[in-house]
Amino acid sequence: MTKRLTPSQMIGEIGEAAARLRFLNIGFQFDGRSRLEAGVDGIAEVMDDGRPLARMIAVQVKATESQRYTGENDAGFSYLLRIEDLEYWRSSNLPVIIVLYRKSDETYFWKQVPVGFTEGERRLEFDKAKDILNGDAVDRLAALTVPKAGPGYYVPPLGGGETALVNILPVTLPREMYVATTPYSAKKAAAILFDGDEPVRFDWVIRGDEFWSFHDPRTSCCREIIDIDQVEVIDTEDIAFHDDELEQNNFIYLLNSTLKHQNFGDLGWEKSKKLLYFRAEEENATRTFTYTASKREADTDVVNVVMSKTEPDKVAFVRHHAFAPRFERLVGQWYLVVTPTYHFTTNGFAPHPYPAALLSGKKRLDNSSALRGQVIMWHRFLTRDQLPPTKDLLDLTSGLDDPANDEIDGTEGRLLFGPPPSIQLKTRVPEDAWGPTEEEKRERKEKRERKSGKQPESEPREEQFRMLG
Repeated sequence: MTKRLTPSQMIGEIGEAAARLRFLNIGFQFDGRSRLEAGVDGIAEVMDDGRPLARMIAVQVKATESQRYTGENDAGFSYLLRIEDLEYWRSSNLPVIIVLYRKSDETYFWKQVPVGFTEGERRLEFDKAKDILNGDAVDRLAALTVPKAGPGYYVPPLGGGETALVNILPVTLPREMYVATTPYSAKKAAAILFDGDEPVRFDWVIRGDEFWSFHDPRTSCCREIIDIDQVEVIDTEDIAFHDDELEQNNFIYLLNSTLKHQNFGDLGWEKSKKLLYFRAEEENATRTFTYTASKREADTDVVNVVMSKTEPDKVAFVRHHAFAPRFERLVGQWYLVVTPTYHFTTNGFAPHPYPAALLSGKKRLDNSSALRGQVIMWHRFLTRDQLPPTKDLLDLTSGLDDPANDEIDGTEGRLLFGPPPSIQLKTRVPEDAWGPTEEEKRERKEKRERKSGKQPESEPREEQFRMLG
């Protein structure tokens, strides 16, 4: 019997070849996978005037001869992703896009598979004017490869600007440190301080029989846990820039302890996830932080009470602005890496039982504007007692020896923070690449439906929510 290729196999091969040619025509490289591929037909590499940039996009091609797409009209259509493809793409370390090719009219459409998707987000909505795979899509495709998390990620510019912020704050260290001997372990020292009558402070570190702090322990409750006649004052740089890895780790611990102590009244510490978050001032109450964002005054609800969608008089959860702090030494300068995130409670105080589900939903809504705003807000908060409130963020200097810092009252033993560095991008990242996600579009649609008195189709049931986690 003569072997035959099925029409489905033929159109599949034609679709992959057509997609490869289309990527080459818009200036990208495209390398097809082997016949063993399980859900990615090829890898597209971003190119800049013929120069490979080592920024990759995973591509899955779906081809058809002439079939119309679901709900297709002149404006757009929808496409339902397969569950097995979703499961395969879930662990991808590359952005994944789907390319739809129709041979009869030679049309190419593309869409990114949402990051952090669920099976309930299988349907992609295509805009025929916006989602064409052609030269106009180059910037949006390239923007998919811009990292949006981790240390030192770029926050793309807003509007037509080319200035980007980096999520690191230069640290001005106290010039002097206090080193003393101690007969106590850190655990025993903490117990002694708790039993004392003076305000407790923990901006210190004990390693072995040595005590370190940026404040003079002889003038605080810490006099009870050191050998008071063995206190030595040394230059901070002697330890801050030591090459020994253990010394560096101890110094980082001291920096973290000092940061938490400086903000103890306003920020709580979530130990399991290592987050600093805005404390609620009272149960089920919104908290607002007012600051100057660039040159304009802004208000941010740093503790936000979210009501239940099914029971309007019931609090569903309370969302707190938070960040994961990390200190890094880069080229002779210490920085605080600020990674914005959120902390969730049931009433402002009790931890929420399903924070991961809430965090995933919120993170999918954070775009360029949100990330940029959070970095600026955290800088403004951490420097609220340090800098004039009307000073322009991008005009501030960030050197270690700013003379203005010497005139700030009460800075003995304190960390000071400069503004996040700004950089000039060679090419702007298109704002529409950071546009509303499918989740955000759906939420906006539901909000409009509620205002009109219509019951949203995707209204979640409380019993479904209890099953999360």
